Amino acid sequence: MFSNKSGTQEKHEQPNLRTRLDDAFLLRFLRARKFDYDRAMQLLLNYHAGRKAWPEVFQDLKPSTVKHVLDLGFLTVLPQPDPSGRYILCLRPGKWKPNDYPFVDNVRALYLTLEKLIQPEETQVNGIVILADYTGVGMSQASNPGPFLAKKVVSILQDGFPIRIKAVNIINEPMIFKGIFAIIKPFLKEKMAERYVLHGSDLRSLHKNVPRSVLPEEYGGSAGQLDLCSWSRVLLGCEEEFIVEFCQPDPLEGVVLPDSMLFEGETRGQDDDSFRGLRSQLYYCY
Repeated sequence: MFSNKSGTQEKHEQPNLRTRLDDAFLLRFLRARKFDYDRAMQLLLNYHAGRKAWPEVFQDLKPSTVKHVLDLGFLTVLPQPDPSGRYILCLRPGKWKPNDYPFVDNVRALYLTLEKLIQPEETQVNGIVILADYTGVGMSQASNPGPFLAKKVVSILQDGFPIRIKAVNIINEPMIFKGIFAIIKPFLKEKMAERYVLHGSDLRSLHKNVPRSVLPEEYGGSAGQLDLCSWSRVLLGCEEEFIVEFCQPDPLEGVVLPDSMLFEGETRGQDDDSFRGLRSQLYYCY
């Protein structure tokens, strides 16, 4: 198990990689990879490498900078978890129009949401479920972000973030969704691709996967109307927390990472001197 001498949630500096080494933080990565130490370490490296590789997402990343995304209703988190203890992240890409603001703002809001969701141990163990409502999605959204950004988003969620995505439920998908999914699918691992379930407009099909008791009325549920304000308040109330976490010097500043360490799901490049150095720095806390 990861451990540190003080047991406090402080940041320790190593010669090359500066990262939190407290148990609460590092256990996220171990739990996400079922306590496989090599895979957990690779995930930790990917987590930091992603922040270095996509500065327009992570620069000055705090809730107040994505308030417009939250207000628009692009994403929210349903208030109650499902019977398996999994919170449901509700995405509504049709609410966003390319002329509203850059697509990267959606990614920033999504990342902050995941960072907040992953804090409780229960979510680290149980994972989350995604409900994506494609109502209103047309060609303008389908052609944006395109394959390059789609790959980066998938890479962060699949290989660079310590969260288990247990299911992705797609509803009200338009005909052009086949084209959208064709862009995404090549970047998905087989296990993740199998977790995508397309329901169309059949809410009865959705209810077989997500019970009505946790769904809002908009999706045939009994949990009241969809509330966009609650999750927005949660994130905006954590402004200072995220300033400390993200508005600090880059943890990998000055470190040259081999390509094999960027957005890879498997541990590669183990013979590389840089990789061995980082590995030895992290393994001391197991």
